[in-house]
Amino acid sequence: MAYFTHCKNGCNFANTGSEVARDVGPQVRSAQPRGSPKVMLDEAHAASAPATRTSFELVNGTFERWSASYVRRVHWTDLTLVLGAVAGAVVIRFAGGGGLGIAQRNHLAIETIALSIAWILALHATQSADKRIIGSGATEYSRVASACFMTFGFLAIFDLVFKLNIARGFVAVALPIGTIGLLAGRWAWRKNLTRQRANGTKLQRILIIGDSDSSIPLIDRIEDNHFLGYKVVGLVNTSGTVSKSPRPPGSAPAHWGHCNPPAADLDGLTKAVKQTGATTVAVTSAAALGYSVMRELSWALESMDVEMVVAPGVTDIAGPRMMLRPVAGLPMLHIDKPRYAGANRFLKAGIDRLGALTMLILLTPVLVTCAIAIKCSSSGPIFYRAERIGLSNSPFLMWKFRSMVDGADRQKSSLVGNSDGNGVLFKMRKDPRVTRVGAFLRRYSLDELPQLINVLTGEMSLVGPRPPLREEVAQYRGPVVRRLLVRPGITGLWQISGRSELSWDESVRLDLLYVENWSIMQDLVILWRTMRAVINGQGAY
Repeated sequence: MAYFTHCKNGCNFANTGSEVARDVGPQVRSAQPRGSPKVMLDEAHAASAPATRTSFELVNGTFERWSASYVRRVHWTDLTLVLGAVAGAVVIRFAGGGGLGIAQRNHLAIETIALSIAWILALHATQSADKRIIGSGATEYSRVASACFMTFGFLAIFDLVFKLNIARGFVAVALPIGTIGLLAGRWAWRKNLTRQRANGTKLQRILIIGDSDSSIPLIDRIEDNHFLGYKVVGLVNTSGTVSKSPRPPGSAPAHWGHCNPPAADLDGLTKAVKQTGATTVAVTSAAALGYSVMRELSWALESMDVEMVVAPGVTDIAGPRMMLRPVAGLPMLHIDKPRYAGANRFLKAGIDRLGALTMLILLTPVLVTCAIAIKCSSSGPIFYRAERIGLSNSPFLMWKFRSMVDGADRQKSSLVGNSDGNGVLFKMRKDPRVTRVGAFLRRYSLDELPQLINVLTGEMSLVGPRPPLREEVAQYRGPVVRRLLVRPGITGLWQISGRSELSWDESVRLDLLYVENWSIMQDLVILWRTMRAVINGQGAY
């Protein structure tokens, strides 16, 4: 997860990283001596360098047009959904108002109009359609949900203070319908935008300024995650060297051309922006430029209508934990400690138990069907209970549907040499111990449904790190131990990011990423994405 400090129209933080972005491996360094900054440009622009200001304005104007058009469509969708939710609540609660008197109808009309206006204003006030957050990350959904609850919270306060006698049934219907509708609308627009970005359109053209050590990991993550909405069009390498694993030392990315290196001053940097047609400039080595150049560059980019973002030098830290604080005229990045206790933890525990109980009730037919299929297809118990290590290194017995032949654990030693796992965990793509019914259960993660019992008893959570084995925990060293600071989960970032196909290092990184940055909204997003991963059956064996 890569983060930028946004420095246009005031400084704040925008999540431009991916919760599931892969970890970048060791970088190959060039043996070239350090010298003047070197620029590598997208070959389409390098061929015509230096470009005219007119061509730069054409590229920049195209981005502004499609981004403004996208935001405008989102606003119209929000308005339509809000009006639809309010109208639907009137129909459901009052049967269209046919049984009301004239005075009651007038009162209801004022309520619906006021509620619709307040709802739309709340969506604008929370900046839920800010172009810096739409398209990726959970921030957009969080702001939409906050706007919805803010609207009805103020509505309840006004009703109580001014005794407006607003119909509670009307509010109880409008709130869930509108909230779900707005979130679904944003999701639909995001899916459409992601498809277009995958096809190479609707992308911001980003110019990276920094040395190899700080720039190359950022470039790797951007190129590996097209849904973030960026296309790297050039690199101003302040170290004077070029490196990119797994390419040979000293080689530039294959799709970039070259141009004469500019000076590391304001004129040289603005020239590089114009040559690349960049709509965003990302500075990964602010110290290499100096404070004065950074300040002047931000002013120059503002007049060019180009976004400027500054990488703060930290990764895998969520936006809510970061705050910009001026100290003696210098912007200082304050990073809060991870919060493992307090009101949020009690809220998470409550949601876990309520969610687990609800799912057990709703999925009872599925659970019974699985149990019958297991019993009829092979001999042995229906459930398999295995020891796992939970919160604060406490062992517990985890419930699962049995997906292997009875006594499969005793056969493990003879199969270790055939493991397809990640070096720490034993996994086989075609494990001979798995039954036919078990293979189906594993593909769609149905064998894990009994873990809802562990959630009810407080041993597990709906979302969290993967439950580790005792022998696995015995190998933990250094920061990996932090996985035990929260309860393990039925699903998590590992579940929606490749499941059994992940390497050990990537599994650990995703678990630590969750532990350090968990939030209720992130849990809801993971649960939503888990349904898609399970239906597709990708990475499960």
